[in-house]
Amino acid sequence: MSKTWTSYKRNPITEKYDAIIIGSGLGGLSTAAFLAKEGKKVLVLEKHYVAGGFTHVFKRKGYEWDVGLHYVGEVNRKKTFLYQLFSFVTEGQLHWAEMDDVYDKIIIGNEQFDYVKGRKAFAEKMKSYFPAEEKAIEKYLDLIHEAAHAATGFFSEKAMPPLLGKIAGLFMKKDFYKYSKKTTLEVLQSLTSNKKLIAVLTAQYGDYGMPPSTSSFSIHAMVAKHYLNGGAYPVGGSQRIAETVYPIIKNAGGEVLVNAGVKQIIVKDNKAVGVKMEDDSEIFAPIVISNAGIENTFKHLVEESVAVQHGFNNKLETLQASSAHVCLYIGINKNWKELGLGNANLWIYPHDDHDKAINDFKKDHNAPLPVVYISFPSAKDPDWDNRYPNKSTVEIITVAEYDWFKKWEDDRWKKRGEEYEKLKEAFSQRLLEQLYIHVPQLKGNIDFYELSSPLSTKHFTSYSSGEIYGMDHTVERFNQSFLRAHTPIKNLFLTGQDVVTVGIGGAIFSGLITASAILKKNLVNEIKNQKQS
Repeated sequence: MSKTWTSYKRNPITEKYDAIIIGSGLGGLSTAAFLAKEGKKVLVLEKHYVAGGFTHVFKRKGYEWDVGLHYVGEVNRKKTFLYQLFSFVTEGQLHWAEMDDVYDKIIIGNEQFDYVKGRKAFAEKMKSYFPAEEKAIEKYLDLIHEAAHAATGFFSEKAMPPLLGKIAGLFMKKDFYKYSKKTTLEVLQSLTSNKKLIAVLTAQYGDYGMPPSTSSFSIHAMVAKHYLNGGAYPVGGSQRIAETVYPIIKNAGGEVLVNAGVKQIIVKDNKAVGVKMEDDSEIFAPIVISNAGIENTFKHLVEESVAVQHGFNNKLETLQASSAHVCLYIGINKNWKELGLGNANLWIYPHDDHDKAINDFKKDHNAPLPVVYISFPSAKDPDWDNRYPNKSTVEIITVAEYDWFKKWEDDRWKKRGEEYEKLKEAFSQRLLEQLYIHVPQLKGNIDFYELSSPLSTKHFTSYSSGEIYGMDHTVERFNQSFLRAHTPIKNLFLTGQDVVTVGIGGAIFSGLITASAILKKNLVNEIKNQKQS
């Protein structure tokens, strides 16, 4: 990875900035880039030793892995707004590699169902599996388009000042609420009684972390629509996102500093005026933006008395953290082509009742794994062989409960003891077992593996339960008007997935919304009118 950002510990703050952003995930970086394009000097502070949040990579034993970005939809066509957003904040320096036509393979028990890119091709493939369900499949595709389209007004309202949003929101949100107030399972069961079809159509639920009976149909629709035209991967790896956004921030006089943990947002007379760092030094700016998640912001970064004054002690009770996960990172001393690895993701389920599988597993982690996601990042990135010739990587993810690991939360990394390591190894072997069933040629070829637990996620993100998707995307979540860019504290703004939704798309859209709120300007036309590279 090229050297870009510097360490706060070796870089004393001498400049004055127009805004401070806490957290360098894509929500924070894109907010900074949108502001920078309008001439603002922005300081981004990141507690980790590398910038990028869930878009960063880590390296071990001569391999590298992405930690949160496994594939992205709607960036493989230049006419899409998401492609244009990325082009705008990177000035065309970020490039995408399209995955194969079959981008997700759904395996339920002993059966496989392929997700094929393009609405027509997807519909025909589903009908070939379920010929008696043609009407339900077409209606389902209509609904996910309608629900995703309705999200535009809903999220646009989040950039407005609260009073104006309250008035305009009655109109801007009503179409969205038709879909968000129903669960995914409710909507699917209104279309068909075929349990297997429902299981297949909801098989990407791991992309938003909630099974059908608990997730809002709106989040399901947005994710399903997002991938309907296939998936793509950043050329050069997911770290290229932060690397290509950084120069835009830097060229406007801004900076991204790592090893820069923030202890507190300084609030005086109900106005955010700066931040106190973990070393107790203070940095002041007229605007403070938190990309640390709404719970971290109002439980840890803002003084309790201020949070209580604005009712956040009660407001946060209406939300719940998303699920945690474990991820097995695997390195192989052979080229992925030699191993016959494709770039399609595998989604593996024990049976066709996702909710039962999740509930059984939460009660007993020795129950069958409810979902196993297998990704082949080295096969997705056309630049991989230039960086790592004759090597390959695999990642395997499943859900986990934070409570299974909680008793080690205060222990140091690599110093958590034999019992912890045994638990991790048990998960590793179960995930490897699934890998060998579905990709048997990898047995005997693995050079290295390491499992990350929810404690790793908590350490690097400060999310209290090691969650990866912020606040759960329930029906209730979308009813909370305080999940927006503005806060009741003057000059304190929020960005990131809690403002919009989970995922890379949600993060960069949050940057657009927050920057628009700060600038009091609609940036959409500028983005659409940019010269395409």
